[in-house]
Amino acid sequence: VIGGGETYSGAPALTALGAYATGVDLVYVAAPETAASIIARFSPSLITVKLKGSKLSPRNLGAIASLLDKVDAVAVGPGLGVHDETVEAVEATIEVVEEHGLPLLLDADALKAFSKSKRKLRTGAVLTPHGAEFKILTGKAAEGTYRDRGKLVMKEASKLDATVLLKGNVDVVSDGDAVRFNRTGNPGMTVGGTGDVLSGVVAGYLAMGVSPFEAATAGAFINGAAGDAVYAEKGYHMLPSDLVEKIPWVIEESIRGRTRRKA
Repeated sequence: VIGGGETYSGAPALTALGAYATGVDLVYVAAPETAASIIARFSPSLITVKLKGSKLSPRNLGAIASLLDKVDAVAVGPGLGVHDETVEAVEATIEVVEEHGLPLLLDADALKAFSKSKRKLRTGAVLTPHGAEFKILTGKAAEGTYRDRGKLVMKEASKLDATVLLKGNVDVVSDGDAVRFNRTGNPGMTVGGTGDVLSGVVAGYLAMGVSPFEAATAGAFINGAAGDAVYAEKGYHMLPSDLVEKIPWVIEESIRGRTRRKA
């Protein structure tokens, strides 16, 4: 996970914890040194890599490139900020990840940085915008019925040669060839941080070798179902960390459900 900056340290931590909840072995969080120190306190499971400076910048690329040899997928964006040097660093990081042939997830501020180029991606990638980020990324508003949004997301995913997961009341997932809709989730999940957890879940599945389209589909369902499980206990008074705790349960229940159907 590459994220964090002068203002936000919780976002990359939530992404990392979301990835852990899927069952991956190790999660590294590369963040500017001040943010990294705070992130390390979230959980003893988090392996933090301190990047020099208070914000991501091109001088951090060497450290990031060295880290890529140790991982199976990369999530970029949570809490980064949109400073000019950070935007430049994100664009360069995407290129380095492509050179390593690793699956990539772009979220939050990384989407805003990537919108400057909006080119076809050269590695398996998932982009996870909400409505406002989708408009920044594509220049188009995702409006109308969910089927209308499905057609638009499919068209834009094809242009980027990537899987797009448009977050909303009904999530829309498309890789440019197919489209799926996810209806799990509830209004309580509008609280800040649930999208960061979602990014971690999707990145976790990417690291396991799941295709970008299937990883995004599974991530949307699991994250929303975790939110529904929290709602059943707490109502709408939820925190993103509550979702992290429910994710393993949702995954196990899904496995048990498939087993029962086969029996």
